[in-house]
Amino acid sequence: MYDPSHLRTFLSVAQTLSFTQAARRLGLRQSTVSQHVRRLEDATGRTLFSRDTHSVELTEDGEAMLGFARRILEVHEQATAFFTGTRLRGRLRFGASEDFVLTRLPEILEGFRHDHPEVDLELTVELSGTLHEQLAAGKLDLVLAKRRPEDPRGELVRHDSLVWIGAERLRLDPDRPVPLIVYPPPGITRALALEALERQGREWRVVCTSGSLNGLVAAARAGLGVMAHSRGLIPPGLVRVPDRAGLPELGQVDFVVVHGRRRSSAQGAADALAAAILAGGDRLNRSDEIRLRGADTRDDRTPHARSLAP
Repeated sequence: MYDPSHLRTFLSVAQTLSFTQAARRLGLRQSTVSQHVRRLEDATGRTLFSRDTHSVELTEDGEAMLGFARRILEVHEQATAFFTGTRLRGRLRFGASEDFVLTRLPEILEGFRHDHPEVDLELTVELSGTLHEQLAAGKLDLVLAKRRPEDPRGELVRHDSLVWIGAERLRLDPDRPVPLIVYPPPGITRALALEALERQGREWRVVCTSGSLNGLVAAARAGLGVMAHSRGLIPPGLVRVPDRAGLPELGQVDFVVVHGRRRSSAQGAADALAAAILAGGDRLNRSDEIRLRGADTRDDRTPHARSLAP
């Protein structure tokens, strides 16, 4: 009843909320993307997106279709792999930004391992800037991380705004330097935060530096200062700093999957994992359930390299 190609297009539009970006991701014309969505809507007899000239939003039926589409495509891909006899093997070195540690990325990785049990998946969790450096050095095969503003590479997983966050009780003194909680260089959000403050001419001072998201969050919860963070991934116990604080706009940030420049024996596995991440990109939000769970989680043992081999 439902064409897999139409379901893949639907998921891309649902994740990017843009027919143009979905077309770019899939390598299709925008008219083809619109046609796929229209045919899926005809097949369901329901409207899946509400759209006008300015925005695209999922309808209630579209939200329901998300889960169905993922499951249908997962079973379709499992059947294809079974009957074609293709089994991926080898070692895949995958790097993920710490931003996704508390999202449902582990579910995507678990599904990947289930579908490809002979792939030795090694996960590295690091700063986005560090991951890009390791990818360029040939130490990683695939990366899920923030994209540097000047770097056009990568397939878009999610587009988000950067915002200032801190403890709800925190009050900033406009006559004193902004107290900053930041990753060390080459942190991408660190660079964007400092650039924004410099453009505004606002004085600042670093009150906490940590290579661990848990360390930054702990400092912010303690009310030591503010940090720049993705709006859709705000850690539990922290809130957006109100506009009346006068902090500068931080702009947008793209999270992308990027392949290594050199083709390796892990290329097939990297392609399969990238496809799984793109198909499940809408799950890479911090849901209310995860926010509640995370409020009681105080594990400072942030993993930097762990083996996910069977």
